[in-house]
Parts: sequence; C-alpha cells; structure tokens
Amino acid sequence: MIPTDTVPPPKPAQGHKGYKNRRRLSRELALQGIYQWRLAGGNAREIDLQLQRVNFYSKADGSYFSDLLQGVLEHSSDLEAQIQTYLDRQLAELSPVECSILLIGTYEMVHHPEIPCRAIINEAIELAKSYGGTDGHKYVNGVLDKLAVRLRAAELQSTPARNKDPH
Repeated sequence: MIPTDTVPPPKPAQGHKGYKNRRRLSRELALQGIYQWRLAGGNAREIDLQLQRVNFYSKADGSYFSDLLQGVLEHSSDLEAQIQTYLDRQLAELSPVECSILLIGTYEMVHHPEIPCRAIINEAIELAKSYGGTDGHKYVNGVLDKLAVRLRAAELQSTPARNKDPH
C-alpha cells in the first residue's frame, strides 16, 4: 500500500447530490490516484482499490473514476506527448498536481467526446484551484485551451464565441 502522505488531502466536497457532483468527486479521486502514481508508482488496480476506501467514494461515480484512473495510466505516454507540445517547460518540471490535472483533462478530451470541452476545462480549473498552486489554475486553463483547439476544433467552431456582443 502506498503511504497516504503522498496523496494530496481531499477538501470536503460540497453537496454530493446530482450527476455533476458525482463526476466532480470522481475527478477528485482520479486526481489523488494519478498524483500517487506519479510520485510513488504502482498500478491502476492497486490504486483503485485503495481509493475505494476513501470516505466519499460511495458518493462518486465509481465507474467514471475507474475509467479516468485506468485510462490515464494506460495512455499516459500518448497523453504526455500531446500535453508537452503546449508547455513552456518539460512536463516533469510541473507540479505533480497540475501535471495530473492536465492528464485527466487531456484524457477526457480525447476519450470522452460526449463531454463538452468547456466543461472539461472548467472542471480541470476547479481541481487546480482546490488542489494546485496559487496560479496553477491559470496554467492548466492555458494548456487545455490550446489542446482543445487541436483536439476539439469542430466542437469549438460550432459553439458561439463567449462574451461577444451580437450587435
């Protein structure tokens, strides 16, 4: 078992009801697992089983959590290569939290086309605000915005531009 002091402490989730909040809790659990994996290694199955014992696991979408954790670990090389294109430094130089959040967001953009990219980016920003460094959310936002232009170009072209006055 991986020592729990390598996992960022979860902050209490507000309002566990509703589909969106179940997904958010799943992302928080996946963040903990990927963070743990980046620091201490291990495999998805062991980490998954360990995180199933977290007190709010039952309030999360367990299958979505497992998909995120296993998917990111399975596709980490490809995801890291896609992310690295848009970084101003080496991926290994990022904090493990921001790196883990970028992996989750990139995985969702590639493997979950049913989730709007703006929702994916917003969820990543919220994770970075809760768990990342002071301005980590800005960095995460910038990288995922650039990735979205490449990975979700058709989706972005079909949605109206934000904050534009139609007159």
